[in-house]
Amino acid sequence: MSPRRVPGQRAIIDRRMLAEEIASLHAAQGSAARPAIVTALRMALDEGRHELARRLEATPSAGHEVTAGYSFLIDQLLRVIHDHVTAHLYPVPNRTQAERLAILAVGGYGRAEMAPHSDVDVAFITPMKRAPWCEQVIEAMLYLLWDLGLKVGHSSRTVGDTIRMAKEDLTIRTALLEGRLVWGEQALYEELRSRFWNEVARGNERQFLTQKLAERDARHKRMGDSRYVVEPNIKEGKGALRDLQTLYWIGKFVHRVGSASELVDVGLLTPSEYRSFRRAEGFLLAVRCHMHILTDRAEDRLTFDLQRAVAERMLFAERPGKSAVERFMQYYFLQVKRVGSLTGVFLAHLDEEFARKRPRTGFFAGWVQRPRMFKGYSIDAGRIRAPGDDWFRNDPVRLIEVFQLAEAEGLEVHPETMRQAGRDAKLIDGRLRRDKRANALFLELLAGRKDPETALRWMNEAGVFGRFVPDFGRVNAQMQFDMYHHYTVDEHTIRAIGLLSQIERGLLAADHPRATAEFPKLASRRALFVAVLLHDIAKGRGGDHSVLGAEVAHRLGPRFGLDEKETALVAWLVLHHLLMSRTAQKRDLTDPKTIEDFVAEVQSLERLRNLAILTAVDIRAVGPGTWNSWKAQLLGELYDAAKERLRLGHKGSGRKQRVAAKKDAAARLLGEDGHLVDSIGAQLGDAYWIAEPEDIIASNIAQYDAAQAAGEALSIQCEVDETRGATRVSVIAADHPGLFYRMAGGIHLAGANIIDARIHTARSGYAVDNFLVQDHNGQPFREEAQMARIDKGIRDALLAKVELVPKLAARPLAHSRANAFDVAPQVGFDNNASNHFTVIEVTARDRPALLNRLAHALYKASLIVHSAHITAYGEAAADTFYVTDLTGAKIKAPERLAEIEAALLAAASDERQEQLEKA
Repeated sequence: MSPRRVPGQRAIIDRRMLAEEIASLHAAQGSAARPAIVTALRMALDEGRHELARRLEATPSAGHEVTAGYSFLIDQLLRVIHDHVTAHLYPVPNRTQAERLAILAVGGYGRAEMAPHSDVDVAFITPMKRAPWCEQVIEAMLYLLWDLGLKVGHSSRTVGDTIRMAKEDLTIRTALLEGRLVWGEQALYEELRSRFWNEVARGNERQFLTQKLAERDARHKRMGDSRYVVEPNIKEGKGALRDLQTLYWIGKFVHRVGSASELVDVGLLTPSEYRSFRRAEGFLLAVRCHMHILTDRAEDRLTFDLQRAVAERMLFAERPGKSAVERFMQYYFLQVKRVGSLTGVFLAHLDEEFARKRPRTGFFAGWVQRPRMFKGYSIDAGRIRAPGDDWFRNDPVRLIEVFQLAEAEGLEVHPETMRQAGRDAKLIDGRLRRDKRANALFLELLAGRKDPETALRWMNEAGVFGRFVPDFGRVNAQMQFDMYHHYTVDEHTIRAIGLLSQIERGLLAADHPRATAEFPKLASRRALFVAVLLHDIAKGRGGDHSVLGAEVAHRLGPRFGLDEKETALVAWLVLHHLLMSRTAQKRDLTDPKTIEDFVAEVQSLERLRNLAILTAVDIRAVGPGTWNSWKAQLLGELYDAAKERLRLGHKGSGRKQRVAAKKDAAARLLGEDGHLVDSIGAQLGDAYWIAEPEDIIASNIAQYDAAQAAGEALSIQCEVDETRGATRVSVIAADHPGLFYRMAGGIHLAGANIIDARIHTARSGYAVDNFLVQDHNGQPFREEAQMARIDKGIRDALLAKVELVPKLAARPLAHSRANAFDVAPQVGFDNNASNHFTVIEVTARDRPALLNRLAHALYKASLIVHSAHITAYGEAAADTFYVTDLTGAKIKAPERLAEIEAALLAAASDERQEQLEKA
């Protein structure tokens, strides 16, 4: 494989001039010239890199040209270094047969696809057991390369050793596959190539294919097994450069092609597919070069901070509803998606080739199983295939039908049919989108009872989904530039549909018992599937995607074949798809007004069932770890309370009855100590009994009693609460101003995240406070040492043994790359969400000190915090406080609210963080 011709070569490096300079330095200084020679080589390397960086800046998408340029630069340096070593350092007038050397470029360097900081992979090949001269030359060359600061991957072997090791090692076999001669003995290189094809490759094509695919699958699993992760690895990730290279390796090993363009000649790719191959490869190579230049190292993970910088360098501009970085990443995902579809077609062709070549022996040697026909399609080996090349052109409705049949019959769509569908997707026009049969088939597929997720993903890969539902096409490959969402909008949606199907089939009963039990009671299962499809359909348009999405639902519902009632339900679900999660995570569920307002919006049990299931799959489809026991507990509590309210049609039991019921339940849990409910319980007001669950009340009373008996002024109890997926920290201490913010600071210093806090004051003057805390992975603290650290953190904070402010300021951000995002603090007040409290919601950059600082600002503003609810969304956190003034009244005066808002904004600001860090 010869590298591409690089334009303007002498502007990158002038080999002849450099060689003459080195020769003159050696002639003038002899062995003392080495430092000057290294300086000359380094200057040539730096000037070449500078020129290539300039070219990349001038043509930001020129991936092939720039990577070939870097390879050319290293080629020329290697040639100059080799000639210098052999002519000046170890000259041999008449070399023996053993004193021959061939220098091969392998790996990315061999393909002439070098990024600025790629490794220089070199193989030194000798004819037989190495002569001392060969060893001297190789060693001298390597020392000069290392002195230039290059990261060199090298091997030094005879031809025989190389062939023997290639038979045993897949990595060496792959490296040799794309090796090219840089300098040295051409005859030696030709001998190696001839023996490689005859002794290593011949007869082992099938084995190589199997091994490379196994290697690819293992790599995908290691990288997250989705091409739609929002911080992708541009080299090793699914659909990235390594996948394109794998196609080339396999094609070359099987068909002996010399370049990727020859894959067209052997029938593995069409000309159009090859152009897609080149476009994706060129784009990915360019992105990788930009990443190396920005970081000044071999960086291959496209992190959030790099995404913004690369988008700017590649001249992506902002558009209404989409930032430049979101448009850049959408283009990236479209390229890797195309790589995925190319891979499927390519491997299917090879599979069929091997099947035709496979020798048949024995009794059934002459028998061939014929494909069965089903509704005009050919079914063979579990795959559905279009019977002819004009199948979709003759009836474009079949573009929907083929995926619907695949889902209904549990079949895979043949890659050749996927290729045809992708080619003919342009046949989908307005008339087909209005076709009743096509829409009926689509709805049947969407709400399929076997595996709609996989069939919809195939449909999306082929480009049919976005054509048939253009609104979905608009969110195709669209990322959301934040640390909360793990996938692109289309991938998130398809995963959510898959989760909904799994819930219906009872496969997630352990994690979603309510949803599993309620699903059969739905009046229209297909309406819920459509709601899941449309819930994020309007993202990236500017404006509220829930409102815009509801408008889309009103338009698409009738088109899909939903009746008026089903369409109204879908539109309501899309409009309110965030209502339940926001209420559960940001409001106090023990406040009757919370349930009253939620039920007023929901209005019916049917809506509640649908919304609860939609909320569960939406949260879970965000990414790994976003669904946890705490969210399940909160949503379950809200669902049960709303269901009860809807069933009774009024508030049910009054305040006195509820307090009495809680006291009875707590007494039962306390058993022999039930009498404590009357003695210690009398110290606790009605607000405490309404706010706390029975199990926590019983635990608090027992702790209070034990503290009194021991004469403890401060009692701290930590225990794992499996139901809530957190560790509960209960603190009983003499109440005084600022107690809450000090405790919060102590807990954070111990490395814990507070997700919920309830603050109560007993009539005895003691505070009874309950915190739910988790580690940075959203899991409870379980180890005794961890709980002891929390205990010590609280005691030190309350007894002023530690300076909270500087220590908290020094702690790192919860997410190391959170600084890549602009998170402007926001403060909102709601005096209607509760009958007794003002609800303050603060959204700001998530950091360990945030809750402590906000609580301190509220303390300074003479406010009493009654409960706090904390929700993290990647780089941001939303902290909700239920507060009153010192008289127990709501805060309503506009000037007072403005004063509190200013204090909270200052406390949550990045500027405040910088001040404290400097202090």
